[in-house]
Parts: sequence; C-alpha cells; structure tokens
Amino acid sequence: MNNRRRRIYEGKGKILYEGPEPGTLVQFFKDDTTAFNKKKHEIIDGKGVINNRISEFVFTHLNRIGIPTHFIRRLNMREQLIREVEMIPLEIVVRNVAAGELATRLGIEEGLVLPRSIIEFYYKSDALDDPMVSEEHITAFGWASPQELDDVMALAIRINDFLTGLFLGVGIQLVDFKIECGRLYEGDMMRIILADEISPDSCRLWDIETRERLDKDRFRKDLGGLIEAYQEVARRLGIINENEPIRGTGPVLVKTD
Repeated sequence: MNNRRRRIYEGKGKILYEGPEPGTLVQFFKDDTTAFNKKKHEIIDGKGVINNRISEFVFTHLNRIGIPTHFIRRLNMREQLIREVEMIPLEIVVRNVAAGELATRLGIEEGLVLPRSIIEFYYKSDALDDPMVSEEHITAFGWASPQELDDVMALAIRINDFLTGLFLGVGIQLVDFKIECGRLYEGDMMRIILADEISPDSCRLWDIETRERLDKDRFRKDLGGLIEAYQEVARRLGIINENEPIRGTGPVLVKTD
C-alpha cells in the first residue's frame, strides 16, 4: 500500500505520504529511534505503534479543548490522517524542570524545578545540529513573523498546562517537551496550528515517585527498556490495557517494588 502512495517527506521518526483528499497527508510512524541528531540510531520494534496511539490520544484531547492541531483521525496501527500545513522551521521546547541540554549548557542540576516554564527555540537543520535561536533571529530571517511567534508561544503555554495536568493525574512529571507548528491555509485565512507529534519521543516524562525515566532518555542514556517505558505511559493514560500486546521483541523490563 505504502509504495503506491507518493512520499512527500521522510524524517527521523515518521514518513509523510500524499493524503486521500486535497489538503491532507498520511503520517506514518516508524520504529526508527534516533538520538544526537541521528548519530545514534536503532530500530525498536513496536515503537511507532505506541507513539501513534499516544499522539492520537493527546491530539484528540487538544482538539477537544480548542487547541488547533493538524490531527484528523488515526487510520490504523501506524498511520494518521492529518491536515497539510506549511511547517515553521522551528522546534519549540517548553521546559518545566532542568534536564538534558539545558542542565548541561547552564550547569544546573538535573531535576531542579524551574522558577517558571521556559520556552526555547531551535532552528530545524540537521546539517547544523538544530542550533538554539532567539526571537530576534527568527523574525530577522523571516522564519516566523512576530505575530506568528506570539501565536506559537500562546499555543505552547496552553499545551504545557494541559499536558502537565494530564500526566500529573497518572503519576508522571512532565519535565519538558518539544512541539512543531505550521501554517494552515483555509481560503483567505491562515492560522498557526500544532503539527508533528506528542509522544515519549518528544517529551521527558519521569515517574513522580521513583523518578524513573519513561521517555527517549532510556535510549539516549543506554538505560534499556524503552518499549516497556512507552507501554507504561500508554497504560497509565488508559490507551492500552494491561494485557494488550504491542508487537515488540527484545529484553523485557522486569519491575521490582
């Protein structure tokens, strides 16, 4: 089926195909797992299936509370029908707790709760390793207008509020997350909407009690048990039940009390 459709774009974790109707695309979730701008790369069986389900769950809820997204519906185990948007070439990172690159860059201890949520921008360029940029750079080079940036930041804050509460309710701390946005054209109207995905690939999620990492840091830091951690997030959110198998092989994370 995939080879009959026109491939529009392939990223690290997803492929976009031409959609069934004008203005739509099909987003396919791959099992590829990358870190450090693809310097580390593995195929982890079943990861795309879980990310598809988690992202569907989050985007459905965001649509419901009036946050505009590209998500229309999930098509199957690995694919979603989405609206075609003109992507803004930025990664928008919202940080609630010091971790990862922020902790390293500023010499802050991982786990420190930040005095307020911080929004950072990174220019999407694999060749440049996605450098951090300021609002000045973004508007000077025309990647987004000042009004578009305001819209992006307003979306990011609303998404952070929703996700923080969602995960807190299932015993998970939302440390930080990355989103991408795009321009949706509808006739003469253009609006900024959420695109890409929200999953453990794009969030840092820590168990509130144990501080166990339930996200892609398990891969970045060679902790193992990535698929089991993602399944745990999906189970806590009620997306999959305890006995539902997600096709995945490899070592099993044995939980000890």
